[in-house]
Amino acid sequence: MKCVYPPFLGLLLWICLPFLSYSQNSGPVSSVKFGKGLSIMAPDSSMFLKASFRFQTLFTTAGGLNAHAPWQSSAAIRRSRLKFDGWAVNPNFAYKVELALSNQDLKSSSDFAQSGGAPKIILDAVVKWKFHKNFELWAGQTKLPGNRERVVSSQKLQFVDRSSVNSIFNIDRDMGVHLRSKFNLGKAVIKPIVAVSMGEGRNMAINNIGGLNYTGRLEYLPFGEFSGKGDYFDSDLKRESTPKLMLGVSYNFNKGASRQKQAGSFLMDAEGHYLNNDLQTIFVDGVFKYRGISISAEFAEKTCVLPSGLDYEKAKDRMLDADGRSYHTGKGFNIQAGYLFKSNWEVAGRYTTVTPNWEMSFTGAREYTLGVSKYIVGHNLKVQSDLSLADKENKEINELRYRLQFEVAF
Repeated sequence: MKCVYPPFLGLLLWICLPFLSYSQNSGPVSSVKFGKGLSIMAPDSSMFLKASFRFQTLFTTAGGLNAHAPWQSSAAIRRSRLKFDGWAVNPNFAYKVELALSNQDLKSSSDFAQSGGAPKIILDAVVKWKFHKNFELWAGQTKLPGNRERVVSSQKLQFVDRSSVNSIFNIDRDMGVHLRSKFNLGKAVIKPIVAVSMGEGRNMAINNIGGLNYTGRLEYLPFGEFSGKGDYFDSDLKRESTPKLMLGVSYNFNKGASRQKQAGSFLMDAEGHYLNNDLQTIFVDGVFKYRGISISAEFAEKTCVLPSGLDYEKAKDRMLDADGRSYHTGKGFNIQAGYLFKSNWEVAGRYTTVTPNWEMSFTGAREYTLGVSKYIVGHNLKVQSDLSLADKENKEINELRYRLQFEVAF
């Protein structure tokens, strides 16, 4: 019988084989553990590399709550990612590279020309220099310090996927530089972050269209750090023995923005010129965990900074492109809570509402979601399902959606 290996495995072996071969002459320098990837340390400790792979298998069925409303079902590899991280010379010079392999990750119809007509393979490619005990400088392409729901990895979510607040308002990934720091104030921890980026999103192959993109974030942890960076993954898998809380606020100003949102369609007028407006976004969010209980909430508001005396209706000529599309501006709120039983089954609920600034932006909606998850090996091997009821504006029929997803991370 002929064995067929996945393409990612060949790439992984091609990258790691020189190190594995060298280790045969210089002692063991590699280790493998499920969920932790393949770790390789150079014999002279001059570099460290960790390679890992993950994928999500998603099944969905959705339709209207009406006998005549159509129902549709689908199955897909929602995400498929190959990731490398580690450090060079010493741990103060770290890096992260994450590549997208699934069809849904690679589709780029909204900005095919702007990305050079190529699939959007690179998610992250960033270097991290810790030049002082309290400061790090990041340079490259990675997530901006926006809403917490977006910054949490899609591998480590409490539900099958993020809420519509995130999908509409998040500021996503961009190319730029970040200055990140952390300070202790008694037992409390304060984490300020500032970033300057290009503003067009990831994998752009053209010059900057408008101006630069400025982001600032401040996090306050009054009871100290979460166990195992628990504020960066959903569910209380660490079962915090004392209450832990994170409160955060982010502000983003995108000068001369030409996209509906950071990863949305580019807006162009009838003459083929990019629309060019200033967008600002505010996020306020929080995370609480204690003995299996997890609660998180966030508020988002995105607005277009219009000249004095103009509102959205009066500024249609600069807000709408030739195809009738507009910026995604408005408000959103999401709150979710769950309880993790000792058997590692979790029950969670979520309420989401999104409201556009004007009818040309997006469809307003309220969504109610009930989720059930089984964590077999934490977020590395799990089964998740959720049932959502969506009440959309100007829709006579509510929509019901059921999703089932398997997550495997090597």
